[in-house]
Amino acid sequence: MPKQAQKKKGLLSYILIVIGALMASFSVALILLPNDAIDYGTAGVAIIISKLTGFHLSLCVLAVFLPFVIAGYVVLGRNFTVKAALGSLVYTVGLAFFEKIPFELNTEHFLAVAFGGAILGAGLSLILRNGGCIDGSEILANIVVKKLSDNTGHDYSMTPVLLLFNALVYLTVFVVIDATAALLSLLVYVVATTVIDHYTDHFEAIKQVTIITQDPDGIIRDIREKMHKTCTIMESRGAIAGENNTLICYISYFELPMMKEIISTHSGSFSTVSTIDEILR
Repeated sequence: MPKQAQKKKGLLSYILIVIGALMASFSVALILLPNDAIDYGTAGVAIIISKLTGFHLSLCVLAVFLPFVIAGYVVLGRNFTVKAALGSLVYTVGLAFFEKIPFELNTEHFLAVAFGGAILGAGLSLILRNGGCIDGSEILANIVVKKLSDNTGHDYSMTPVLLLFNALVYLTVFVVIDATAALLSLLVYVVATTVIDHYTDHFEAIKQVTIITQDPDGIIRDIREKMHKTCTIMESRGAIAGENNTLICYISYFELPMMKEIISTHSGSFSTVSTIDEILR
């Protein structure tokens, strides 16, 4: 891909992350919180702290998310962390702005939460599809999965980590706030993750990248050096291109931008991405 086109694509991804973060903060500040529901993940933790202490929500979100951003920079690298930091900053500023707007969605809590969860999910989908995130639980899950993969050589899904983290958040809401808030918040999670799964094809699952190329050595070298991953190599033959190699690599959703960048630097390569529900050993 030409450098000019890469720059335009990169700029567009940052713009979409900003839009997604504003959509998420709008939903949380003006729809979910006024209807006794909270966000999930570390944003949910920040909301609980804000409700218990009276501190401004935007400051609580920033304080809770900052350690995860730092950990993401150390473990996951600069490219991922820059987009995560941008998304979280815009989300925090958006919360501070929307909190001051006198707005109330006069309808049943159930409808408001379903509508707010859908907007939240759409915003998060924009962020995730463009290589960012605004939730520390996703960074935590990435770090846990990466450490497990590095130590065992096996690939793991982020789903168990995310489910456990959010289960603890909702249990805390149930105990320290009330049962209604916990159930409404659970509905937010169901609606938002359904929208996210629809537009990101199960971002928490393992991704299989299949690469057909005539330059396997260069791609394998970059994958090893930049991603610390390995590949399965198979000889193959195209009807037109002739002899080539097929590479299969398993990665997380958040590693896809780096993989796409590697593939784009090697001309004559063709690749597909699919979601893996389970790996048998």
